[in-house]
Amino acid sequence: MLYQIISASLIGGVLSLAGGFVLLWREKFAKKISLYLVSFAAGSLLGAAFLEIIPEAYEGIGETAFMYVVTGIVLIFVFEKFLGWYHHHDQSHSTEIFEHTYSAQTVIFGDAIHNFIDGIAITLGFLVSFDVGLTTTVAVFLHEIPQEIGDFGVLIRRGYSRAKIIFYNLVTAFTTVVGSILAYFIMPFLPSSVMFFALSIAAGVFIYISTSDLIPELREHSNGKLDIGHAAALVCGIVSVALLSTLTSH
Repeated sequence: MLYQIISASLIGGVLSLAGGFVLLWREKFAKKISLYLVSFAAGSLLGAAFLEIIPEAYEGIGETAFMYVVTGIVLIFVFEKFLGWYHHHDQSHSTEIFEHTYSAQTVIFGDAIHNFIDGIAITLGFLVSFDVGLTTTVAVFLHEIPQEIGDFGVLIRRGYSRAKIIFYNLVTAFTTVVGSILAYFIMPFLPSSVMFFALSIAAGVFIYISTSDLIPELREHSNGKLDIGHAAALVCGIVSVALLSTLTSH
């Protein structure tokens, strides 16, 4: 199982840098598809939380799971406020790349913590079952792609060289692996119920990222118009998780 977890965390963390690499070499193309990736990622996070993670947590600890889902939402909100770390991207013009309002150092540190939490979520998923672990990995991977595009964009605007941008993002991406390995070795020493409590909190984090970060970003750039493409991408994200869950559960 450890091999599966490490492989999954590499996919969720390191391979998600593909979005940033596309930005470095194909900036116009990255800008063109970025919001569709955000839509798909938002759907995949919601699908993973409601179709896989929460049902598994409910099976393990009953209605208490919902309290810990809310706890996860509150914790990530407070954590962001405390650190001044946001996933939010500010795009003042439709032709400009994502630009964070925070310093490059804050973005790098925030990304490292974010990836570390993703690694823990991946391990928790695999400890429950293979299909939950796989679904969680896919959700992490998909929402990290547009996130990395934004992070690369910040460092580009701050004048970082390509080599430094790649180096810093590789370092932060590997915190996904660190988080997953630590969780794997620590969880056996804790009561079994703790796994389901933590899984519920992870679901809350996924819901928070989707509903307070990604979806508002789409609304911000819709100019009050219904964008069928973004709506379709969001639905596709949910459906893809549902299909994956169905395929892996048989």
